Amino acid sequence: MEEKKHPQEIGSANAGRHEPLMARIEREVLIADGAMATQLYQMGTPVGTCYEALCIERPNAVTSVHRSYLEAGAQLLETNTFGANAYGLARYGLEGKVVEINRAAVRLARNVAGEHAYVAGTVGSVRGVRPAGPARAELEAIYREQIDALLTEGPDALLFETFYDLDELEIALYVARSLTALPTIAQLSLIDLGVTRDGVALSDAFARLYEHGASVVGLNCRFGPSDMLRVLEKARLRETDRISVFPNAGLLSVTDGAYHYPSEPAYFGEIAQAFHTMGVRILGGCCGTTPEHIRAMARTVAGKAPMPVKVGGQTVSVGVGDAPRSRVTERIDERRDDAQVLVHEKARHDYTVIVELDPPKDLSPNVFLEGARALSDAGADAVTLADNSLAVTRMSNMALGAMMRQMDIEPLLHMSCRDRNLIGQQSHLMGLHALGIRQVLAITGDPSRFGDFPGATSVFDVSSFDLIKMIKQLNEGRSFTGRALDECARFTVGAAFNPHVRHLDKAIRRLERKIEAGADFIMTQPIYDPEFFDVLADLTAHLNVPIFVGVMPLLSARNAEFLHNEVPGITLTDDVRKRMAEAGTGAHARSVGVEIARELVDAAMKRFRGIYLITPMMRYEMTVDLVKHVARVAREVDQAGATPA
Repeated sequence: MEEKKHPQEIGSANAGRHEPLMARIEREVLIADGAMATQLYQMGTPVGTCYEALCIERPNAVTSVHRSYLEAGAQLLETNTFGANAYGLARYGLEGKVVEINRAAVRLARNVAGEHAYVAGTVGSVRGVRPAGPARAELEAIYREQIDALLTEGPDALLFETFYDLDELEIALYVARSLTALPTIAQLSLIDLGVTRDGVALSDAFARLYEHGASVVGLNCRFGPSDMLRVLEKARLRETDRISVFPNAGLLSVTDGAYHYPSEPAYFGEIAQAFHTMGVRILGGCCGTTPEHIRAMARTVAGKAPMPVKVGGQTVSVGVGDAPRSRVTERIDERRDDAQVLVHEKARHDYTVIVELDPPKDLSPNVFLEGARALSDAGADAVTLADNSLAVTRMSNMALGAMMRQMDIEPLLHMSCRDRNLIGQQSHLMGLHALGIRQVLAITGDPSRFGDFPGATSVFDVSSFDLIKMIKQLNEGRSFTGRALDECARFTVGAAFNPHVRHLDKAIRRLERKIEAGADFIMTQPIYDPEFFDVLADLTAHLNVPIFVGVMPLLSARNAEFLHNEVPGITLTDDVRKRMAEAGTGAHARSVGVEIARELVDAAMKRFRGIYLITPMMRYEMTVDLVKHVARVAREVDQAGATPA
């Protein structure tokens, strides 16, 4: 076993921090440390712990990790502050400890580094793996608090790492430059090779980072050394680029609950030479790397003069591909758009009807398809299918939508954020695109604990706002990760709106945000007050997308009371409840329910062109009646030459 050296014995006489960091990397490759969390995990700190809080709770553990990397040859130590911002610490109830944790972290790293290594104040992405998060103003405040705390203790540089979105990293750099002139190392994490999650080619991203004040640009996390090397070889780098690379130790695997990374230290030592040849100036490690990985790289390249950056390469395209198309593909594309009615386009100039019909809870689709056919024949412009509404398991709306397309019935599919993670969401949308299903409604979804599998997990990787944005990103020819697709999707995206809230002004602002995210049309919860249509029309008159107002016929007095008292987002007027109470149950009650719904439709059509009919309990004959009623009223309006206000 190799004898460990005392920090004072490590490196050459010029290995310390006596010269500015940027001057140092002009004359030699600098070795940074490896993964802090990996070492703390191996020391017995369980997954789920707030590792950043250990700076004040178990400082000796953090110091031990710093020392192990210094002894391995690291010349740049990162503070244990990757997630030490108010947003990240809030998950542990520690948002009030931002300043204390960050200041303590710099002191711990400095005490170990002494004059023998540089200290970089580490700042991680707030959004992280989520494609959306706080808006710019909140991000600036979060970063300002953390960076200011780090700077108080005098680090030699700031290191920004694991940023998936270029725009967020630019915001962080903007804040840093408003506070300090210290060197900044800005590192992106790529989900797809060569392009950021927000769709910017790596070489373009590097150029923009320099414009925002970065001193060094680079990559960390997600990929191992080989993929990172491949990305740099393909990127159109420039001679003036100063590059850093902090790869993972390969791909993560889990065995019996234990986390492992496969890359051996010797492999890191071998590939370090290739990075050196590419012109990399700072070389460290990310997830899974240990002091042995750092030692192997230090033995290979530490102290070597940097090589010129390999310029040229090839920019990875983020546009739509030009792959040759087969006759089969062309026929499928023709079928996709053949006679499709896009409800948001029609509703801008004509009355348009969407009818909801719930997918079955059983294995046979026959009754559902009979209902869909009846509604389409009656004049419904689209039949909309919920996505396991109320968290109750039903037949896949994708399968039913495909059957409807074969019957020339236009489907409009709900997409819930509850049941599918980001992988599943994009896969689902790609399938819809292949089937020619273009119209979707993005919704949050009811939590699983309220449905028929209360122990099932609610995913909620994203909110409905995020999902709308991501669907529109597919329309731009980019995947959720930013990778270029071979063609642009053609989705029309709706958003849900619940007008039955105490603070309607706040609900309208939330609706405005959905439209800003890219919503093409709005569908409301059912409304049972005819006077409210005027209120809603006035409050939404400034919005530039069609609104489909919800109307749902009632089945019985019990049904009315259930909806009013137990279903979120539905409120009945006293008059409606009284009329249904007097109607009781059975066929007479249903006829009264349809009568009330007709009155509501009449009131709605005076102010709105979009009508959204909800079928209760598969009683599609009730909504068939209402679809025909809308058509009659529309003809009368046309004959009178009147239009909605």
